[in-house]
Amino acid sequence: MRWSGLLSLAVCLCAQEPAPLGIVRGTLVELREGQPDGELVVRTAEERSYRFTFNLRTYVERERRRISISSVRPGEHVEILSDVGSTEGTRYARIVHVVDPSRRRPLLPSTTGRTRPYRSPTEDIVPRGHLTFAGEIRRLNPDRLVLRTRLDGDKTIFLRSDTRYLRSGSVVDAAALTNSVRVFVRCARNLDGEIEAYQVIWGEILDPGR
Repeated sequence: MRWSGLLSLAVCLCAQEPAPLGIVRGTLVELREGQPDGELVVRTAEERSYRFTFNLRTYVERERRRISISSVRPGEHVEILSDVGSTEGTRYARIVHVVDPSRRRPLLPSTTGRTRPYRSPTEDIVPRGHLTFAGEIRRLNPDRLVLRTRLDGDKTIFLRSDTRYLRSGSVVDAAALTNSVRVFVRCARNLDGEIEAYQVIWGEILDPGR
């Protein structure tokens, strides 16, 4: 058997282990499109390979713009928001963010007046998925929201000037967000220890079509 065949076999065997829930970063190894679902395999820096399913509701972006999954090529670096799949032990790629590791990130001011590098919406979530919350918005102000979660109770999350809002897969203004809406929030703590939202998602994208 050729070495390429052995490598493919090793990738397939490793990819049988379900990916962790939350954010998974790595290199795209394989992409198989289907109708309406498809599969992709990502290899992490720890040389672990994970398989994900995706469908038309999977949000795929490059440089803050939505793209088609077919434009992502093996070898590119990606960040995947991993969620429970349609069958036990599978994982669903809710969001695929294509990353260019060579790009320098601009500095943004922090709430304390110091500067910090700009990070992608998934880059500050450490450990994986630790600062991701899902729940219903109980109170909403221009600078913050209070989220009623099932397991953690109420969470106050501050809204940044660069917070991104996605409704049913489309980028919208902050004004589109309303009370009593079920949302998924990706966030991190700032230098003052406050939880800040990098991305707020709601609408049909929260339902992977299971």
